[in-house]
Amino acid sequence: MELAGICPLTTDAVLRRAVAIAPDVEAVVTADSRVTYAELAAEVDRIRGALAAAGVRRGDHVGVCVGNGPRWVALFLAISSLGAVTVPVNTRLKSGELGFVLRQAKIGLLFLADRVLTADLTGILRAACPSVDTELPDPGLPDLRRVVVIGEQVPAAAGTWEDFLAAAAGPVAAGCSPDDILLVQYTSGTTSYPKGVLLTHRSMCANGFFSGGRVGLRAGDRFHTARPFFHVAGTTLSILSCLQHVATVVAMEKFEAGAALRLFEAERCTHFSGNDTIALMLLNHPSRPNRRLVLRGAWLAASASVVRRVIDELGARECVVGYGLSEASPNVAQSAWWEPEEIRAAALMLPQPGVEVRVRDVSSGADCPVGTAGEIVVRGWNVMRGYLDLPQDTAAALDPDGWLHTGDLGRLDEDGRLEFAGRLKDIIRVGGENVAPAEVENVLHQHPMIRQAVVVGVPDDRLVEVPFAFVVLNEGCAATPVELVDWVRPRLAGFKVPRQVHLVDSFEQFGVTESSKVRKQPLAEHAVRLLEAGR
Repeated sequence: MELAGICPLTTDAVLRRAVAIAPDVEAVVTADSRVTYAELAAEVDRIRGALAAAGVRRGDHVGVCVGNGPRWVALFLAISSLGAVTVPVNTRLKSGELGFVLRQAKIGLLFLADRVLTADLTGILRAACPSVDTELPDPGLPDLRRVVVIGEQVPAAAGTWEDFLAAAAGPVAAGCSPDDILLVQYTSGTTSYPKGVLLTHRSMCANGFFSGGRVGLRAGDRFHTARPFFHVAGTTLSILSCLQHVATVVAMEKFEAGAALRLFEAERCTHFSGNDTIALMLLNHPSRPNRRLVLRGAWLAASASVVRRVIDELGARECVVGYGLSEASPNVAQSAWWEPEEIRAAALMLPQPGVEVRVRDVSSGADCPVGTAGEIVVRGWNVMRGYLDLPQDTAAALDPDGWLHTGDLGRLDEDGRLEFAGRLKDIIRVGGENVAPAEVENVLHQHPMIRQAVVVGVPDDRLVEVPFAFVVLNEGCAATPVELVDWVRPRLAGFKVPRQVHLVDSFEQFGVTESSKVRKQPLAEHAVRLLEAGR
């Protein structure tokens, strides 16, 4: 598909277009800061000049380890406008993990906030790069020659943000092209080490344009997100979607349902971004009925039962569902705000324009019949160039015909709409049957007393594995595990019914990801301990 002429295909062109359309519309808002598109563009120009003075050139890798807010956005746009590559660094990494990313990505310049929330990032950098207190480069990180710290805790060999800006020699012209690498997005995938996904201006800018269009973003809309900007859901689906449609990013550093609802109301947010966990926390928060919300829509990666509640209870009647992964920039398929509500509420999604989606049998590789689950494979302009310096991993993910093997399960209907059915690695193999935890969770979420459910597989002597459900009940509700299993039994095939339900107060004790997804491995381990203790 030829994308030229449909939308701007570089971040610089996207920003210039937004400023020309609505310079006074707010671009980024947080609890303590707000900037208009005109102000953002001026800051990008200033940072671009300082980057050029620091020797940053096309293709150089620049790390950004900064919290959500206008500065992250301005750095991202300034770096990319020079044709250099942003490497978003997770602000929750420990020293060993940080050292791995700095080394594997060959980061030459790192921007680092001294603190983000409770994380002492300067201390973590010191552990990963001891020479930051004496003289760079460090023997273990030969590519890292400069660190700019935003904040007060500045090691001796690092520089301050103020000094970095003061060194700018003057205006510097942008110089980037659609085929330049825009981002190295680190993703853990299924291996023991993170891999750097190579994404271009073209793939991310077009993805933001099409995704934002299907969400229904219009100039002046206000899009709330707690997605970290160091994830591609933050860069593409929050920042670039809003820039392409001249909407406002209303950002949080960390998701908390009560604070998010206050921000929805105070900032008159028209849309929000989330997944099952985020949506359920909003829906079930005690303050929600008292909030005066003006939501029109939402972008969700969620099950059908949760989508139905968001439409009915939050009033987000244009709510859409999307599916994607980092390797696809990230959006692959999405419903659209103008489609019939019953399609959107069923979590059925059409591939993005120009993107091919097939569902293949995991064993044979043949295309699956309509309605049959198999591995989702993707081909098109949104697919990554590959993994940074990992040719074998790239070859394993991208076949010779350009199909990206996602490792996810889905099914296509007769109209070519995709239904996400879960992660291949999460599939529970009950005897000779495959059970997707997402399907069981979707049914459990329909129970009026259940706030949130997570399903994992546990070993079984006869059937190899069986489903085990953890459930959080709504406040003030009481139900026994046996009652919940009995409620599920007539709604699912017997092999899909959880053999046990265990009630918990919350999932925080087991850990959640930066995207507010519950970590399933600790849950599965806890389920095994519970079973062993009960024998």
